[in-house]
Amino acid sequence: MNYKLLFISLLGTLSFFRLSAQSKDKRPNVIVIYADDQGWTDLNSFGGKDLYTPVLDSLGASGVRFTQFYSASPICSPSRASMLTGRFPQRAGLQEMASSDEGVAGMSNDQYTMGELFRDAGYKTAHIGKWHVGYTKETMPNAQGFDYSYGFMGGCIDNYSHFFYWDGPNRHDLWKNGEEIHEDGAYFPNLMVRETNTFMEENKDNPFFIYFAINIPHYPLQGEEKWLNYYKEKGLASPRDKYAAFISTMDEKIGLVLHRLKELGLDENTIVIFQPDQGFSEEIRTFGGGGTAGDLRGSKFSLFEGGTRVPAIISWPKKIKANQVRDQFASNIDWYPTLADYCGIKLPNRKLDGKTLIGIIKDKNAPAQHQVFYWRQGGSKDKPQWAVRKGDWKLLRYPMFAKAEELDEQGFFLANLKKDISEKRNFAKENPAIVQELKNLYEKWISEVHHQ
Repeated sequence: MNYKLLFISLLGTLSFFRLSAQSKDKRPNVIVIYADDQGWTDLNSFGGKDLYTPVLDSLGASGVRFTQFYSASPICSPSRASMLTGRFPQRAGLQEMASSDEGVAGMSNDQYTMGELFRDAGYKTAHIGKWHVGYTKETMPNAQGFDYSYGFMGGCIDNYSHFFYWDGPNRHDLWKNGEEIHEDGAYFPNLMVRETNTFMEENKDNPFFIYFAINIPHYPLQGEEKWLNYYKEKGLASPRDKYAAFISTMDEKIGLVLHRLKELGLDENTIVIFQPDQGFSEEIRTFGGGGTAGDLRGSKFSLFEGGTRVPAIISWPKKIKANQVRDQFASNIDWYPTLADYCGIKLPNRKLDGKTLIGIIKDKNAPAQHQVFYWRQGGSKDKPQWAVRKGDWKLLRYPMFAKAEELDEQGFFLANLKKDISEKRNFAKENPAIVQELKNLYEKWISEVHHQ
């Protein structure tokens, strides 16, 4: 046996594994923080001057804040499905709300989720918090690319009992890796922090991807007592006081995660994204409101700007410059290809609707990646709610929360976001050619988007 050759071969093998390990160590960790039912201006740094949100304001200051960032849907489940797949909700197969009943499927598991993207690239993956895109074994997180899952599968829970908060009969909804567990009386946001910090600690030597789907400020508005007292002393009226207390509670909990990330020495090389799933809710269960979108019209369920435009942040101290603002159009479906780009992961061989944002993040003068964007959600078969935006023009059909007299004879509302960001004026009658152009674009898109 030639021991010299064997020794050289072993050295080469060890060098290969050493280089592989170094390369692996250099890959960034990723945490996607997905809030729930939050208005566009409901952070201090986005205009909510009556709110105390130092953690998220600091996170935004450490990277890039987006002023024209949109969800592909104005409701929870399609928004989450689109973010997780990088596809419009129609192509992701979940364009309406998923059921909160156990045993009812949601987004098909033949989709290739962000969890699967990172898992197959060697990352450790975790879902912590709200799911709401499927409630069967085949459509719950562990079957959708997540090594670890802790949270609830339906639309909302009471934060102490962990029972479904909507209608009867009462149903407990707290799960760990597909098995129901009970932690009665424990405050769910604290449980999220515990689970996330534990996962980071256990995987600090491996690249990890965490989908931190925090259920705030979705109703029930159960902010911690100290924050309720804080806003009471400030004199905020109801329901803003309750909503604000929950926002500050969320900010503090996110701060506990980011603090632990720093203690572990992982903060410089971790990409952190923050955005809500869509606009704030005006449902009766949230006392009819509490959130705000500033001058924007509409809220959750509506395709007016207040229903889809959300505050959004990306931070990566190692690579992304601090204190930047981007005004280009961008969407939640863009995180999928953007993160794949940043992490050196090859995209799947399937149709994606999202576009990488790296060019925009690097250059404030880079063109928007979406020249045209589409939404379709809600309404009825005869009067579906949809919208298409091209530049400053945005055509809506049968938009929720619009009065009948505001629409033209065919149910159209043409907005110009440069001339009227509040979408109070209908430009349709004096611009029939633009209405027709955008209508044609929508019809072409909706006929195509259901195909893979």
